[in-house]
Amino acid sequence: MKKTSALFFLMGVVALQAQTNPAITKFLQNTTGITGRHYVAGNATPITDAVQANVQSVHYNATYSFVSATGIPAYITGPFQDGNPSLAAAQNKIFRIPLAPTQNTGTPTPTNAGNIGVFINGVALFDYRDGVAWNNSTMALCGGPGNPPCPGGPGTTQAWNRDAIPAERAGFDCAKAHPAMGNYHHHQNPSAFNLDLVVLSNVCDTYPSDGLYVINPNQHSPLLGFAYDGFPIYGAYGYINTNGTGAITRMKSSYQLKNQTTRTNGPAVNQVLGAQTFFNGYFREDYEYIAHPGDPTYLDEHNGRFCVTPEYPNGIYCYFTTVDANHNSEYPYAVGPTFYGNVVVTTVTSVPAGATQYNQPLSTASLDDSNFKVVVAPNPAQEFIAIQTNTTENDLSVELIDELGKIVKTSKIVQGSTLCVLETDTLYNGVYIIKISDAKNVTAKKVIISK
Repeated sequence: MKKTSALFFLMGVVALQAQTNPAITKFLQNTTGITGRHYVAGNATPITDAVQANVQSVHYNATYSFVSATGIPAYITGPFQDGNPSLAAAQNKIFRIPLAPTQNTGTPTPTNAGNIGVFINGVALFDYRDGVAWNNSTMALCGGPGNPPCPGGPGTTQAWNRDAIPAERAGFDCAKAHPAMGNYHHHQNPSAFNLDLVVLSNVCDTYPSDGLYVINPNQHSPLLGFAYDGFPIYGAYGYINTNGTGAITRMKSSYQLKNQTTRTNGPAVNQVLGAQTFFNGYFREDYEYIAHPGDPTYLDEHNGRFCVTPEYPNGIYCYFTTVDANHNSEYPYAVGPTFYGNVVVTTVTSVPAGATQYNQPLSTASLDDSNFKVVVAPNPAQEFIAIQTNTTENDLSVELIDELGKIVKTSKIVQGSTLCVLETDTLYNGVYIIKISDAKNVTAKKVIISK
């Protein structure tokens, strides 16, 4: 093959990758200039930040995609009501992600403290831990704010490592996330607390936000991001069969709590120390892996499976953000406690020379599309109405219209978000119309205000 022919062949292959490889095409690029927003405790009006949200650019070559992101989401962050003084701050990272991730055929690599994945909006994924553990020598907790250091120093794995999800719930915002020294991250399924079937935190009542997606038990969950081995992370629901057929079903964790009353070299189950009760599930090591051969809805020891998805019609290994039947987060939450693949994702200081920029096309989704869902709740409404949609790639205008055709409230669902909230406590009882529109299409929902 002549050099010129080989060059054109390579360019064609790379162009095809850009058209089809989700590690290039699925990142949510900021095309509207939307910036981050945050709440502070005691103020239910969000503050607009000067930092752009979502992903700023995506480049690629024949081997990797290069994703530049601030780490700030479009959905509103904060407040963090457990004494965490930090706010979500720009991280300005460039993630290098393999276009063809590979299985690790040797000893699995454990997940680590800090970033273990990146969501499609550039926000970080952490694993289960929060840096606090049990020191059996002192018979007390170590690590984290207010505790003495753990043996071996920060990040060292101990015999009993605290699970961040139950331990830090009071410090998560409505989107189930919080910052570590400014690095805003999710440990778990990134959907809002108040959208779970059983609500475990009331933070959304005063400080509403949304998260990255809305759980819909009737459709395959979207691709949410990529683990640091390059394999994709999906939401909570998928096809029952690994070949992409059958009903939509919840993907289940194969980890369960041990039947135990004691912990070797650790506190007894339900032991009380000061204000802390060490219940079963307080530590990651309270769980054990139980295989479920023959049932494809149970995930493997890494919290994933090989399967066909809408983005990968030929199949790929996928992680899922596991939840229980009430849609509450379920250990190991996303990825872990070990990776399936070779951990090769890293951050770089610059995009390499010769990489091609991927320009995300304008969304062609129609509001009349059967896949576009709009949920209005509560209905009837009293003090507020929440309007929830799919994650949107463009801003959507929202108008509340009374029976006389007068627009009485306006808002917006911004790019990369799914939610807006309209305050209705000053409106009269009656029937109203909520109109949601983009540049081309309009859809409407009826809502009743009854106080």
